[in-house]
Order: sequence, then structure tokens, then C-alpha cells
Amino acid sequence: MHSKAEFTIDVKKPGRPYHWKLLPLLLVLVLIFILSFALGRYPVSPLELVSVLAERFFSGIPVFWEDTVETVVFQVRLPRILAAILVGAALSTAGAAYQGMFKNPLVSPDILGASAGAGFGAALAIYFSFSMVGIQVMAFIGGLLAVSLTYGISLRIRHDSMLALVLSGVMIGSLFTACISMIKYIADPYDKLPAITFWLMGSLASITQRDVKMAVIPILLGMVLLFLLRWRLNVIAMGEEEAQMLGLNTKRLKTVVIICCTLMTAAAVSISGLIGWVGLVIPHLARMIVGPNYRVLLPASILLGGAYMLLVDDLARLLATMEIPLGILTALIGVPFFLYLLLNSRWGWK
Repeated sequence: MHSKAEFTIDVKKPGRPYHWKLLPLLLVLVLIFILSFALGRYPVSPLELVSVLAERFFSGIPVFWEDTVETVVFQVRLPRILAAILVGAALSTAGAAYQGMFKNPLVSPDILGASAGAGFGAALAIYFSFSMVGIQVMAFIGGLLAVSLTYGISLRIRHDSMLALVLSGVMIGSLFTACISMIKYIADPYDKLPAITFWLMGSLASITQRDVKMAVIPILLGMVLLFLLRWRLNVIAMGEEEAQMLGLNTKRLKTVVIICCTLMTAAAVSISGLIGWVGLVIPHLARMIVGPNYRVLLPASILLGGAYMLLVDDLARLLATMEIPLGILTALIGVPFFLYLLLNSRWGWK
């Protein structure tokens, strides 16, 4: 059974202390979370930051800072920080779940066309001059529509169900990508085309508290459901036949996993745009650190994904005078790291 893949689970030692491995990851996330408030073009000193945050929870703290500092911390940087954590955690968790379900290290959250569908929905909304809320809603609906089409087509294919899902996802993703290209081709090159192009490259520059509230419900719902199914993910990662022998309804489990991952991916993409490599690379890094057991792999993916996306967003704000799109940075960082994983056979999947 251990020859299936390197992420196969050893279920004979359920009492091993896994959770201590999550503590350093939590500390890293907290550290980057605090530093992100102080980073930016408007300087906020550590004393001002601590005082402003403490003043929200404790009374009697003397106010010595300007009102601008409080506005920057709570109205500008806090929504962006929370959005970065949510997006990174959602994409990495979806990637980890899909990699186990498909038993394939090259699987990412957009394998079933969710990102392409969300991109099409957003491009269509920008073309018709929708508001920011309308763009996000259309992106979310587009992601759900693409995965629904993928899943519906795969059910009509009588051969290998997993292969049918992948092939259907490739076809639907290509179809929606072509639709995006068509919209970009007919869009106004001086107004709509730059907006569509910038959105597709990914950014958190215009995030507000309302955006975070819109995305947090589907993302947390998907995470909680996947965490409740963590032991079933361990079983299905060993193979569909083994899972069926243990009494699991694999078809129902796959459907629930797809729904959860689609909700998280569509919600994340709707507020951030298309950001690649997070859901592909971070689950590998989490597996290297904590092992393949989904009981600890899912929380590790959440913490690592949130910390990584937050760090990348900080770099996007600081590396140049103009903000760098997140999709560019995640590719520049993710591709070399993934090449290292492929070349280093010690972390390869058998």
C-alpha cells in the first residue's frame, strides 16, 4: 500500500505528536501579519502600530498618533492583510485536497476550470462596466459555472472517472480562456482592455472590508468541511479501490471535495484576480514540513498559504514604485521552487 505514492498515510500510529509542527508555522504567520501593518509608503512606527491596535481592545490608552495612522491601519492595510491570508489559505487548501484526491503532484485549484471561469466572469463584467461588486459576483458565478460544466460533462463519460474529470476540466478551462481572449480582443484598448488585463494578473490593491466579508463565508465553509473530512482524504489518497474496501462512498466524497474547493477558489479569485502557483507549490512545501497526513496537512497548508500570500503581497507593495501584480511574483517565486522539487528526487512522488 505504501508503494502508491509518497503521500500515502501510515495509519498504524495515530498517537504521534503531529500538532507541535504547526506552532512554528503559526508563529511565522503572526510575525508576517504584524510586520505587514508597518510596511508601506505611509510609515507607521512599531509604537504607533502597537498603540493603535491595543486602543481597539483596551480603554485608557493615551492617543498620541494622527487620525491618518488609524485610517491606514484599519481601513487600508487590515482589509488587505486579511484578504491576502484568506486567498493564500483558500488556494493552498484547495490544492492540497485536489492533489490527494487526484493522486497527482501537478494538480492545482484551477484543474477543473474554476480560475478560467472566474476570469471570464470578471472580464465580461468589466466589458459591460459593472461595479466592483458586480465584477466580484460575476467572477464567483463564472467559477461555479465552469466547474459545474466540468463535473456535468465528466458524469456523461463512462470511462475512468478521474481521467474524465481532468479532461473535462482542460476542455472547459480552454473554452473559457478562449472567451476571455475574445472579450479582450473586442474591448476598448484604451479603457476596458487595460482593466481586464490588470485584473487577470491578480492584485489586492483595491480590497475593502466589504470584499473581505463577501469572501470569508464561502472560504471558511469550504475549509471547515474539508477539515471535517480529513481522515477520508487520507483514505482516498491511498487509492479509490482501498477507499471503497473501507466502506467509503468515493463518488459522494469526490463531489463534496469538488464543491468545497470550488467555493474556496471562486471566492478567492473573485477578490484577488488570477494568482497562480500558490495552490500548486504550497501543498508540496507543507507536505515536506509536516508529512502527508491530512489531519495536520490541511492546517499546515492554511497557515503556510496565508503567510506566503501575505509575504508576496508585501513584496508587491515594496519592490517597485508601481505595485507589481501578484500573479507575476507568485510565478517568479513558484517556478524555481517547483523546479527544485522536481530535480530533488528525495521529495518526489513515487
